[in-house]
Amino acid sequence: MSPTKQRKSGGAGDTKINMLHKMFVQAFKLKDIPFPYLKAFRAGLAASLPVFIGLILNHFEYGLLASLGGFTYLYVFNQPYAQRAKRIFFVMLGLTSSVVLGTVMAPYPLGAAFVMGLIGALPIFIFGALRITGPSAIFFILIYAMTTGMPVDPSLAPLRGGLVLLGGALSWIISMLGWFANPHGPEIKAVKNVYFELAQVLNSVGTEKFNTARHRTVLALKDAEDILVAGYSTIAKANTLKRLILLNEQANSIFLESLELAFKGKANLPKGLKQSVRALALAIGDKKKNNVTIPHQEQMDKEVESLYMKIDNAYAVWNESVDQIQREVQISKPPLKTQILATFDKDSVVFLTAIRSGVFILIAAIIAISFDFNRSYWIPLSCAAVMAGSTFVGTFHRAIQRTFGTILGILIASLILTYVHNGYLIILVILGLTFLTEIFIVKNYGFAAMFFTPAALVMAEYSTGIFDFHYFATVRITDILVGSMIGLIGTIVIGRRLASSLMNRFIAKTIRSQGQFLLMLFSENNNKITLDKCRERSKMQTNLSNLLTVYNTSLGELHSNKNRIESMWPIIFSIEQMGYYLDASLKYYKRPVLSEADLSQLFYIFETMAIAVDYNSPLKIKNIPEIKGFSKIRHEILVLQEALNLRGNLHQTL
Repeated sequence: MSPTKQRKSGGAGDTKINMLHKMFVQAFKLKDIPFPYLKAFRAGLAASLPVFIGLILNHFEYGLLASLGGFTYLYVFNQPYAQRAKRIFFVMLGLTSSVVLGTVMAPYPLGAAFVMGLIGALPIFIFGALRITGPSAIFFILIYAMTTGMPVDPSLAPLRGGLVLLGGALSWIISMLGWFANPHGPEIKAVKNVYFELAQVLNSVGTEKFNTARHRTVLALKDAEDILVAGYSTIAKANTLKRLILLNEQANSIFLESLELAFKGKANLPKGLKQSVRALALAIGDKKKNNVTIPHQEQMDKEVESLYMKIDNAYAVWNESVDQIQREVQISKPPLKTQILATFDKDSVVFLTAIRSGVFILIAAIIAISFDFNRSYWIPLSCAAVMAGSTFVGTFHRAIQRTFGTILGILIASLILTYVHNGYLIILVILGLTFLTEIFIVKNYGFAAMFFTPAALVMAEYSTGIFDFHYFATVRITDILVGSMIGLIGTIVIGRRLASSLMNRFIAKTIRSQGQFLLMLFSENNNKITLDKCRERSKMQTNLSNLLTVYNTSLGELHSNKNRIESMWPIIFSIEQMGYYLDASLKYYKRPVLSEADLSQLFYIFETMAIAVDYNSPLKIKNIPEIKGFSKIRHEILVLQEALNLRGNLHQTL
C-alpha cells in the first residue's frame, strides 16, 4: 500500500473513531432542564404505595402487581387538569388491558408476539397523531411483556388486571392533587411564559436577536393556545380560564403590532415597553390584584402609544371583575377524528414510524421465542426502547444509553434481588428507584435506565422467589444486546433516509395550503370564515405539523450532505412564521378584501414557490401586492421567496 493510501486510510479511520466518540459523548449529555423533584416524589409514591398497602394486608405479591399500575404516573406532564384527568384515565385503562392481554396470550407464544407488535404500533401512532409528549408505547410494552413472563394461568387475567387498575387509579388520584391548590396552574404557567417571551421580542427589535426572539414567541404562543384549548370545557367555564384565554389573544395582538412596527423599519422601541410587559407577566397568576403598576413613557408617538394601550388592556383583563369583561372567548378544538384521519397518509412519518416499530417489535418477539431465550420478553422490550429514538442518530443514542444504562441497572437489580428480602425495605427501594427514574428521565435516558431497569425487575421478579445474581445478570445483558441490535437493524433498513426523502413534498404541500388559506382570508366572503369550520386552516395546520415533524426527524438522519438539510432552516422558519400570521389573522374580523387581480397574483406567487420546491429550481422574486394592516404577511412572503431562491441556487451548484 502506498504512503498516500495509508494516510487516507488512517484519516478515514480517525474520522470514524472521532464520530463514534462524539456520538457516545452526546448520548450521555445531560439536558439543561430543571430536576422535577416534586413530580419525582409523586411518581415514587404512586409506585411504592400499592406495595405498602399489599404488605400490611398480607398480600405482598398483590401489592407488587398493583405497583405496575404506578407506571401510569410517568405519563403526567404539564397538561391542564381537565385534559390530564382524561389522558391519565385512558393510560390507566391501556396498562390494564396490556396486563389482561399478556395473561390471556401467554399460553400462545406466536399469538403473544403478534399482540406485542400491535401494542408497540398503536400507542406510537396515537401519541404521534395527537402530538402527545411522553414515553409513548414503552410502558405498555413493558407491562405486557412482563405479564407474559409470569406463571401461565389465563384465569388470573381479571385479578391481575384489577390490581393494576387499582394501582393506576391511585396514580390518577395523585396526579390530580395539584388541582385543589391551583386548578389552572399549567395554563397560568403557559400564559406567563408568553408574556416573558413577548418582553424579549420588544427588547430585541432592530437587533440580531430579533428573529430568534420572535421564533421563541411564536412557539410560546402556540404552546399556550394548545394548553388553553385542552383545558377548556363548555361544561365548566371558569373565570380564571376565560381571563387567560383573553390574555393570550391580547398577547397575539401585541406581538403582531410590534412586528408591524419592526417590519416598517422602527429600529428601536422604548425600553419601557419591555418593562411593562414583564411587569404584566409577573402579575399573571398573582392572587393579589392591582398590586403592580405598568410603567409608561411620558412622550411617545401614536404607534408606540397604541402598544401601551394594548398592554393596559391586557392588564385590565387580569384585574377587572368578570362582569366588566365584555369580550367572548374564541376556542377552536379540532375534532379527535380529524386529527387521527389526517395522519392516515402514505407520506405520514407518524404512520410509517408506527408500522415500522410494530413490525420490528414483532420480529424481535418471534426471534426471542424461536431461540428459546430465558425471560425472552426483554428482547422485544429492548427493541422497542431503542426504536423510540425520535431520529436515526437518536436511535443510536438510545441503543448506547439502553445498553450501558441497563448493564449498570442489572448490577443494581441483582444486588437488590440477592440481598434485600425485607418487605419494607423493598418498598423504600421501589420508591427510591422510581424517584431517581423520574429525576433523570428529563435529563438523559441512559441515566434513567440505570434506575427503571432495577425498578421493573424488582416489581416483576420478587414474587418468583429466585434470587440468583448470575442468572439475572447474564439473561438481562444477553437480552438487551439482542433486542438493541434488532432495533438498530430496523432503523437502518427502514428509517435511515425516510424523512429527508419526503422533505420537498411536505414543503410544497404546506406552501400550497397556505396560499389557499390566504385567498380565503382576504376574499370577498372572508367574513363567513369561522375558527372551527375553516377547512383551509385545518389543512394548513396539518401540513405544517407534518412538515415540522419531517424536518426535525431528517436532522437526525445520516446524510452524505447534512448541510443541505440544515440549509433548509430559513425556509422552514419562514413557513412556520407564515402559518402563525395567517392563523392569527383569522381572528381579525375587519380584514381587507383584496381585488381579484391581487388575489390572483398572490395565488400565482404561492404556486410558483411550490413548483420551485418540487423541481429544486431557483425562484424569480415577484412583486407582492400590499395587504393593508397585514404587512407582516407580505414581508414573510418576500422572505420565503428569497430563502427558496437561495436554496434553488445552492442545489444547482451541488
